[in-house]
Amino acid sequence: MMPYLEPYKGRDSRHTCPACKNERTFKYYINAETGLPINKAVGRCDREIKCGYHYTPREYYRDNPELNSFAKKRKRTQSVVSGDLFEQGIQINQTKQSFENNKFNENNQTNQSNQFNLSGNINYVEILQQKTDCISPRYVISSKSYNSNFVEFLHNYFPVEKIKEAVDNYALGAASYKRVIFWQIDNNDNVRTGKIMQYNPHTGKRVKNEKGGINWVHNIIKKRSAVFEHYNLCQCYFGEHLLNLYPDKPVAMVEAEKTAVIGSIHCPDFIWLAAGNLNGLTVPKSKVLHHRDVILFPDAGCYDKWADKMKRISREVHCTMEVSDVVEKHATEQQLVDGYDFADYVIEKLNGGCEQERSKPDAYEPADHNSISHELSSNEKKEPSSVLQNMLDKNPSLTTLIDRFGLEEVLL
Repeated sequence: MMPYLEPYKGRDSRHTCPACKNERTFKYYINAETGLPINKAVGRCDREIKCGYHYTPREYYRDNPELNSFAKKRKRTQSVVSGDLFEQGIQINQTKQSFENNKFNENNQTNQSNQFNLSGNINYVEILQQKTDCISPRYVISSKSYNSNFVEFLHNYFPVEKIKEAVDNYALGAASYKRVIFWQIDNNDNVRTGKIMQYNPHTGKRVKNEKGGINWVHNIIKKRSAVFEHYNLCQCYFGEHLLNLYPDKPVAMVEAEKTAVIGSIHCPDFIWLAAGNLNGLTVPKSKVLHHRDVILFPDAGCYDKWADKMKRISREVHCTMEVSDVVEKHATEQQLVDGYDFADYVIEKLNGGCEQERSKPDAYEPADHNSISHELSSNEKKEPSSVLQNMLDKNPSLTTLIDRFGLEEVLL
């Protein structure tokens, strides 16, 4: 069984970070076989921006190979498998042909060279590690619901029909205690997992107590069924399945799933995806953005990190990316600490309107865009590069977004 991050079970389940020394911000990686921490230095600090310490089991066992019991088991398994195949007289070419005929998914085909050990036999351990497991769509269908605290919060700001459209597009579900399920469905409509989170229905802020800690659907299924005991999760972007539905729309990328949903209601001319967290924006996950036009909306305090990532992703994936500093510019010192993001920015603008009018179900207006544009127009505008100009020619709606939210072009 693979190691996992310690779930939240109250204040005692969070510890002092070995890097920044902050108390109750560090969670251990747990050995799934013993239920104990692998090592008190192996874990992740919740202060991703201020600290960012993350020492994974893979790195720990790489540094301490003599302690890796999993590697020892893997070595024994490989020798047993190889021995069995050798005794049966299976030749290399016969095995390879059989393997190709099984038509494994594209990722497995790409890594065929790693799936045969030195003796020329199939390395089943490598195959199991590289495969991507999926969840039956019936879980998504049965969980679909408007009865979550997150959806209840949306009713404070948006009309019913807009909320229904968002719930349908993202297949939002609900779990016990009115927690929301943000399903990760890839661009081939495979269900990777579901992220279960709790929100305050009045403030829209995430609840982090014992009943509000993040949980995952694949973890729940693993506990209920031995078939999923070795479930191999490969995450994708939240909302990724919408890329095929809207091939001509530009893409807006944010960190949180909540922000993507609110962004989709506020600016429906874009496909809103969520990376899941600060480090969720990666090259492998971004391969689905090949030849797409993408706008990044990093959280406050994360602009520089996402701007650096943007350069690598746009170069390796061959997509056109721009990054917005609108959240960075508007965040106060306290909001930086609180994790101010694009959703907070939108809600803040909506709160600037008439309270009575906003409380009416059909009185929603997508913020005062004229005032936002006026505020941003005070900054000197630069001439767009030829790459950006091509984006604007292909997607005129990008001009509106750039003017509204102060997008800044970062040249590679």
